[in-house]
Amino acid sequence: MAHRIAFIGFGGVGQGLADIIQNQGEELLKKEGLELQVVAISDMMKGSLYHPEGLNLKVVNEALSTGSLQSYPEEPGLIRGLDSMQTIKQSNADTIVEVTFTDVRTGQPAIDHCKAAFLSRKNVVTTNKGPIALAYRELSKLAKDKGVFFGFEGTVMSGTPALRMPLTTLAGNEISEIRGIFNGTSNYMLTRMEEGLSFDAALKEAQDLGFAEADPTNDVEGYDVRYKVVILANYVMDSALTVEEVSCKGMSHITTQDIVEAKQNGERWKLLGTLKKGKDGITATVGPERLPLMDPLASISGATNAITYECSLAGPITLAGAGAGIKETGFSLLIDLIHFHREKKAVTT
Repeated sequence: MAHRIAFIGFGGVGQGLADIIQNQGEELLKKEGLELQVVAISDMMKGSLYHPEGLNLKVVNEALSTGSLQSYPEEPGLIRGLDSMQTIKQSNADTIVEVTFTDVRTGQPAIDHCKAAFLSRKNVVTTNKGPIALAYRELSKLAKDKGVFFGFEGTVMSGTPALRMPLTTLAGNEISEIRGIFNGTSNYMLTRMEEGLSFDAALKEAQDLGFAEADPTNDVEGYDVRYKVVILANYVMDSALTVEEVSCKGMSHITTQDIVEAKQNGERWKLLGTLKKGKDGITATVGPERLPLMDPLASISGATNAITYECSLAGPITLAGAGAGIKETGFSLLIDLIHFHREKKAVTT
């Protein structure tokens, strides 16, 4: 039986997952026994479609070439115009893919979408940081109470499995510290500054390449990293850390001279998010640090992200990979869908 999904929001990330489903659907069915069927799309700008027997993704792509879903052809059973809440509550979707444009400072509208889905006994997979950083404990409890799945692998390092790996592959270890490069824009800029560019020139280049927004504050002041640190603290370290408890300092004060001095001392600047477990609980910080070149995080260049787990049995384990990108973030949603499918199959066999 097909696993029915509804997209709430259908920007680049949602379309990235839809492309994976369209192009690799047969392979997923063959290798995983997982058939994914898109029954609904609700997007504030592009419009809304719902068909309980599934939408034709090839035709959806053709319709989107006009920038809207309005040209999707009429057919028996097709319903148009449902808003996000109506789609969540009224569609026959098993899982809601929540990928709306969400204000990370409030977590909305994604938090309300997750609550509505859980109350409707629907699973949720999302790449939105806000709900996990601000309301993880409330949302995960509600999901558990309703017996549904809550997946958010893509909220920290996109398709690089920074969340699932420590709880599965590294199971049995006590993780005492987590350090990471969680923002590709800042890391790209620091790499280019080491190559001779000024802060302003590196920022402009990052913006021209699409790494940085027109307003780069979240990236260069460490705010984006702070949310990801809170997610790691809550999910991996089981700590009820809040955003306000994370000491945060950005990198906008770093000069070319600072870069040169670090280089002369065999060091390299990186904007890090750090969690340390101590007797009094978790200490969390975000800020630029000078790392010796032998540190595995020092070798991470460009827009790549990386994370190091200090493990009691395995020692330091470092994972590096893309921290953004349409295909990579779309893949992170697929990771959650496959994981849920495997969990469900394990219970029934």
